[in-house]
Amino acid sequence: MKTSNVLVLILVLLYINVSTEWPTHTVCKEDNLEIHYKSCDPQQDFAFSIDHCSDIITHTFNIRAAMVLRHSIKKLYAKVDLIINGKTILTYSETLCEPGHSKLIFCGKKKGEQLYYEGPVTLGIKEIPQGDYTISAKLTNEDHIAVACADFTVKNYLDY
Repeated sequence: MKTSNVLVLILVLLYINVSTEWPTHTVCKEDNLEIHYKSCDPQQDFAFSIDHCSDIITHTFNIRAAMVLRHSIKKLYAKVDLIINGKTILTYSETLCEPGHSKLIFCGKKKGEQLYYEGPVTLGIKEIPQGDYTISAKLTNEDHIAVACADFTVKNYLDY
C-alpha cells in the first residue's frame, strides 16, 4: 500500500515539473465580450476577476485581485503593451509606487505578504477596441524584477 502512495506522489511531482505554463483563466465571458488571462511569470500565478464584462464599458468597475508577493515593493512600475497579430501596436508605462508618491494602497508591501485588492478601478478609456488582441501587462519593482505579469486575451465584438 505504501509503495502505491509513493508511486502516485512521484507521478504527481513529475507532472508538475513537466507543466511549464500556468492555465488560462477566464475573467469574464458575456455575449460579445470575452477576456481571459494567463500569468507570464513562470514561478507565480495570481487571482483576478471582475463582476461583469459589461461593467468594463462603464468607465469604473469592480475587480478582485490576490497574490503572495515574491518580491518587496518599494518602487513599482507598470508596462502595458497592446499586441495585435503578434505586433506591439501601443505601449504604455507608468510609475505606480515610489517613496513619497504612491498611487496604490499596496505600495511598500514586503516579500511574503499577501496582496489583495477588492474595489473600483477606472481605466480612463471610453470604449474597448473591437477585435481579437492581447494586452500584455507587467509590474516590476525597483530591481527590475517582475512582481506580476500577465497576458490578457480580449475578444470584443460589441457594437458601441
